[in-house]
Amino acid sequence: MLNTLDLSLSFDKETYQSQIESLMQKLRSLQQSCWEKKLTAMIALEGWAAAGKGALVKKMVGYMDPRGFIVHPIWPPTREERRYPFMWRFWQVLPAEGQIGIFYHSWYTHVLEDRLFGRLPEAEVSIAMRQINAFERQMVDDGVVMAKFWIHLSQKELKRRLKKAAKDELRAWQVRSEDWQQEKDYDTYLAFAEEMLIQTSTGDAPWTLVEGDSQRYARIKVLSTMVATLTEALDRLQVQLPPVRTPLQDHLDPTEPNPLSQVDLKPSLIEDEYKQQLSQQQARLGKLQKEIYQQEVPVLAIFEGWDAAGKGGAIKRLTDILDPRSYQVQPFAAPTDEEKSHHYLWRFWRRLPPAGKIGIFDRSWYGRVLVERVEGFATDEEWRRAYREINEFEEQLTSAGYVLVKFWLHIDPDEQLKRFQARQDNPFRQYKLTDEDWRNRQQWPFYEVAVNQMIQRTHTPTAPWTIVAANSKSSARVQVVETVVEAIQRELQRRSKQK
Repeated sequence: MLNTLDLSLSFDKETYQSQIESLMQKLRSLQQSCWEKKLTAMIALEGWAAAGKGALVKKMVGYMDPRGFIVHPIWPPTREERRYPFMWRFWQVLPAEGQIGIFYHSWYTHVLEDRLFGRLPEAEVSIAMRQINAFERQMVDDGVVMAKFWIHLSQKELKRRLKKAAKDELRAWQVRSEDWQQEKDYDTYLAFAEEMLIQTSTGDAPWTLVEGDSQRYARIKVLSTMVATLTEALDRLQVQLPPVRTPLQDHLDPTEPNPLSQVDLKPSLIEDEYKQQLSQQQARLGKLQKEIYQQEVPVLAIFEGWDAAGKGGAIKRLTDILDPRSYQVQPFAAPTDEEKSHHYLWRFWRRLPPAGKIGIFDRSWYGRVLVERVEGFATDEEWRRAYREINEFEEQLTSAGYVLVKFWLHIDPDEQLKRFQARQDNPFRQYKLTDEDWRNRQQWPFYEVAVNQMIQRTHTPTAPWTIVAANSKSSARVQVVETVVEAIQRELQRRSKQK
């Protein structure tokens, strides 16, 4: 595919100057429109070393308002970044609504350079490609304009530019040993690039192949494509249909599973049994802390459940035995204005625990298919596609070695009312009962449908749900700690077998 590009294409200086000036004026105007319309854009510049990406970026931003774009030069991941899934560092720098993010190299470095130098095992290449496609589709579905460019050079031109740069006192430092390795292993790198382009040029985020032997031609093609892409995206905004919101359903279809109805809420423990079993499970968890740290195992436990189901109490028993330096509890409420200006998963990616630490989320990304669905904060299209997005997100976590434990704490309506009234009558606990809690209680049938569908559609082999019978706080707390302990032990055993 790349070998069929006509690398002799070029522009004379006069034609180049007239076109580049016009394009830059258009790009500046489009940037202003993107800001006004809150249209986000992500530009990924990839290609051979010395392909002129740096000079292109400099030219591109020369006319643009610096308040509306951010350039992200992507270097090899730091030690800290390697403690997270490989896409984590890119989620940290997503542009907000109305901004343009320019990635000088991008997530594709992982499946090109890391692959060339053996840092990405061949068995994981297809997984990384799949995760990249999922990421880009999620961005586009969320309204982001995605433009990806591969600037191609012949081997002869690559070698000429590297030699020229190496002799330039001001540029020699920019020529890396990895760049020379690209030239040496040109055919291998070319094959990797071909495979990447085929696997990741999708309808959501297609590649633009750029003939790069002539820098003038390459600049004009990239900028022309950017102008056309942004213009088309802005035009589409003018004809968008209003979002669809179908009426809420207060019952499941007879063919749909109803996992909540299968939960036996009667089990309970007497006080002595509770103290003994909880102490035993906490001791097991305490002993695992050292192994989690030494083997750099990331652990994430997320808690969902009915209001007053006992999430806070369960979290407290889970953390009582732990060294406070080894874990962090993250409570999630309604998103802030900054969080609303990004993809809804952004705020959760930002708070993931690194390898060797335990993260505990009080509420999570499941709000998209629960409260946001029921209360109408998400459109039908948004919450329906969220099931797939959530499964993809969790697959990235578990494939990166995370122990992911998901709890739904289940109580019945009578028990919830009893706990609400107890909070109302206790001046020291009244703060825990809000008007929103009472309003949500009125929506119980709708939430019950949403919860059942959530469990059924996101219960996967690598990220299963644990439904906890929580009418009895004592048995629920023991089950939570025990479930986390057993999940960590399974991961440690899996790693031990791989050695």
